[in-house]
Amino acid sequence: MPAASLSDHVHEQILELIAREGLEPHTRLPSEMELGERCGASRPVVRQALARLRADGRVYARQGAGNFVGEQPPLSDITFGSLQNIADIRALLDFRCVLEGETAARAAQCQDRHLLHAITAKRRLFDAALAQGRPAIDEDIAFHRAIAEAGGNRFFVLTMAALEEQFRYAVRLVRELSPLPKRDRARDVREEHRAIDEAIAAGDPKAAREAMNRHLRGGMARLFGS
Repeated sequence: MPAASLSDHVHEQILELIAREGLEPHTRLPSEMELGERCGASRPVVRQALARLRADGRVYARQGAGNFVGEQPPLSDITFGSLQNIADIRALLDFRCVLEGETAARAAQCQDRHLLHAITAKRRLFDAALAQGRPAIDEDIAFHRAIAEAGGNRFFVLTMAALEEQFRYAVRLVRELSPLPKRDRARDVREEHRAIDEAIAAGDPKAAREAMNRHLRGGMARLFGS
């Protein structure tokens, strides 16, 4: 991966770390070495990403103490409000089709094997969680996030992070209210995830977009019926 692209990736990974772990302002970030290990990048690349974050006010440094979360709230803390009614849920699922259909198509054009392998790894973790009888909502979200990260546009990732609460609610609602038996629903979702993963791995943007749309429209059908 070109140095600039790798720096962008590390930049996004650090923002995601702050959002995922709910790091408050003035919380110390992991060391440059640890960030490099987490992100699979060298310390110079990590420093470049941190410099950009400092310029944006997202991070600040204390001499001899390390890097800390800045006062500026992460974009993922922007609220879209709670889902108020059935129309809101339909609108959210429709928005996901537009957003994630495109991220899947972009991911299919990704040349970074690390990011592509991450999609498959997250899909397998989701399958394993279901097999163990766990809810697998975190794993489901992680699979979709990995696709957005491979899409190469940090605003896809940040928008999905900002809507994570709503995504979680919609997933829970589909599972609780779907008339399909749990086993059939899980089977369908696993097959849909596999189709998305395979289309992305094959480098076919059209097929990836269609597979993602089938998956998300399938969620609408599982909740509201055909």
